[in-house]
Formats: sequence, structure tokens, C-alpha cells
Amino acid sequence: MIPVTSRSNRTIAVFGLGASGRATAHALEAGGGNVVAWDDNEASRQEAANENIALSDLVIADWTQLDALVLSPGVPLTHPKPHPVVSAARSADRPIVGDIELLAENARDALLIGITGTNGKSTTSALIHHTLNAGGVAAQIGGNFGPPVLGLEPPDNGETVVLELSSYQLDLTEKATFDIAVFLNVTPDHLDRHGDMQGYVAAKKRIFRSRKDRPQIAVIGTDDEYGRKICSELSADDHWQVIPVSVGTKNDGVYVFDSILHDADGNNLDISGLETLRGNHNWQNAAASWAVARARGLPPDAIGRAFANYPGLPHRLEAVGEIDGIRFINDSKATNGEAAARALSSYQNIYWIVGGIAKEDGLEPTFPWLDRVAHGFLIGEAAETFAEILSERGNQVTISGDLGTAIANAFEQAWTAGGEAVVLLSPACASFDQFSNFALRGDRFRELATAICAEGRQ
Repeated sequence: MIPVTSRSNRTIAVFGLGASGRATAHALEAGGGNVVAWDDNEASRQEAANENIALSDLVIADWTQLDALVLSPGVPLTHPKPHPVVSAARSADRPIVGDIELLAENARDALLIGITGTNGKSTTSALIHHTLNAGGVAAQIGGNFGPPVLGLEPPDNGETVVLELSSYQLDLTEKATFDIAVFLNVTPDHLDRHGDMQGYVAAKKRIFRSRKDRPQIAVIGTDDEYGRKICSELSADDHWQVIPVSVGTKNDGVYVFDSILHDADGNNLDISGLETLRGNHNWQNAAASWAVARARGLPPDAIGRAFANYPGLPHRLEAVGEIDGIRFINDSKATNGEAAARALSSYQNIYWIVGGIAKEDGLEPTFPWLDRVAHGFLIGEAAETFAEILSERGNQVTISGDLGTAIANAFEQAWTAGGEAVVLLSPACASFDQFSNFALRGDRFRELATAICAEGRQ
């Protein structure tokens, strides 16, 4: 645990009592603060009470007695409308922050690496963490990926902390800065939370808040319009060392061209055979991770070895089984069209399981890759709409309805057709119509795929 001594002798409200909220409450108390906490969910309140966290309904609290609000990232801050506890704190002119802000206040000697982007930030965060540790650079990981940040071990002087940062988390920072800020890409997402693209991009750009007492490095993906603009803007600021990264476009930073990664020092690495970093999207993740690892002093050969040994992440192009040349790939984390497009670009002869609660970008980003889809199997709330869209573009589809039916349908058709094929769960949708989260959806896919493969070998 990292004690929050920066808020000692103050009374702090904590709203949202999931794992990060409870960790925050304990860290504040360990640092000498007083905590009053609440959650709209009764089960969460009970779990907090079991950990001796003091509870009081913060919507009706006397905010003259409270010094600040630490808000869970999932609680609406501005859109579609502020949560009542946010309105109460604002009415009393009390600051509203998140646990990332508290970490930055209390780990000032640590080297903080922040990673954000619409897609790829989990893989990039995990790859950076893996590469640094494999190369002998001690690093912890937390944030949107991994344990709650205030539940980490207090970092030794100069120790690296790798942080995956969502737009929700960045929205709750006011002063937090990052020694290395990684900005991968931006496509439409979470617009209901931020109002529009301008609000979404503004939240992401908070990762570039300057810290004038020491130099900072910005690693910026330039394969989309927003990234190119941000790279140009930040390059004009002499305080920042800017390293552009790209797939397919040569630059003076790090780029991948014809499956070979290159950097400005003349180093190169063939990444075409890295199974856990398959596809252009993962090549962007690799380029960003290479830039960070080089900035932390790792030699190219050590980075190459680490990339080769990277185990990958669950629910992100995760290979979960194979039988008779048919591979089962779990990409449940692909909760929007852009992420699903990246999965489709990575394979051929795909039996695609898609659907759930549609996001703002729908299926449009997948259109360039639909010629790789042998058949689509539609599930969830978006099934009929997606079936119509795919049919209009010439794809064969089946409305399967649920995941169990879809994987059975997909395997049967792939097996009947013969030859090598991929049964791919890459839903392009949120999971909440049928599963509590994408991880449970992916776990169920893995379970079903494993059973199919086991039955086939008997």
C-alpha cells in the first residue's frame, strides 16, 4: 500500500467502493487522513463495511465538513449528467480527483509511465511492464490494468510504475504528470461520457501535462489524424522529447515497415513471427513499447528477447484451442468496431462471432476486412441490425442469439467447409446485454472452445 500522506489530517470523501475505491480509503487512512465513503450498490457498501471503512451517504452529507471527493472513474463526472455526489461536491466548491492524482502526489520520486489510447493500451502497458522487468528495470503496473494504484508497494527512489490510463481516469487528474506519456491512437468511444469527440480527446490529452522540474518524453502514435496533430503540437514545445511511432509510415522515431521494426538509432527487429503480437495494431503497440524501453536504457537485444517471450493477455487475440486446423481466438476485449477491425485484419478465413450492445462506431471500421470473413454469427442486442449490415455487404450470416449457440454454429460450419480456419470472438460491442463484463464473455468462450477441442480428440 502507498500511504496518502499528502492528505493527512483532512477528511476525504470516497465515492465508489470497488477494489480501487477500497484501496484508496485504506491508503488515505494509512496516511493520516479521515475517510467517509459511500457507494450506490449495497453489496459494495457491505464489502467496505467488512473492511472497517466508515460509511455515510455522501449525497446528503454536510460538505462543509469534507475537504475533497475522490471519485471512482466509472461514476459520471460531466455527461450524460453529473452524478448527484459530484453535484454536491461542486456546490460546496470541493475538489474532485481520482486515485491517479493521489498516486502522483505520494510517489514523487517514482518514474511514472502513463499509457492511453482508444485501443491497445492494455497490451502496450503489459508489454512495457514485461519488457522492463525482463531487461532488469524494476517496474510495477497498475491503473486501468492490474491492481489499484494505491495498493501497489511504495516505489523505491526512481522505481518505474507503469499505468494504463483510461479517459475516465485522466478526467480525474488536475496536477498529475508523467515522465513518459504514451498516446497510442484515438477513435470514437465513450462519447456518452465525454459529450463529443472534442471532450474525449481533451480528456486523453491530460496525459501531457508538463512538469517543469524534469524532462518528459512523449511517445505518440501518428497513424490517425488526432495523433498526428498532437505530435505536431507537442513537438513545438521544447520541454518535451517527442518520439513518433507508426506502422507503415517511416519517421524519425520508431516505425514498422514490412514487418520490420526500425528506430532512429538504426536498430531493427523482425516482428513478423511474434504470435502474441500479431497484426498491425499490435505492431503499433510493439513500436511504442520499444520506444519506452529504449528511453529507459534497455539495449535492443534485450528488448527483442522480451518481445519474443511476451505471453500476451487474456481476451486480446488469445489463442484458446485448436482442432483439425480450426483455431479458436478469444478477442472479447474488442468492444468497439475499430478493435474488431484490427482482429479481422490479423487472420484469414474467419468464422466471426460478433454482437452485443453496439458502440458509436458500429461496424463501419470493419468494412475493409470483411472479405476475410467466411461467415458471421450474430449475438446479443445488435444481432439483427448487424446481420442486416453484413448481409447488405455480401457476407453470409446466421443470427445465433447467444454465445453458446454461436460457437457451436461457427465450429460446425468451419469443420464442414474443411481446411484451416479461425473461429473468432471479436464482438465489436459491449457485453452488458448478456454478460457483466467482457472478461466473463471471454471466459465463457474459452470454456466452450476448450470443451469442443476436448470432445474432438476423444
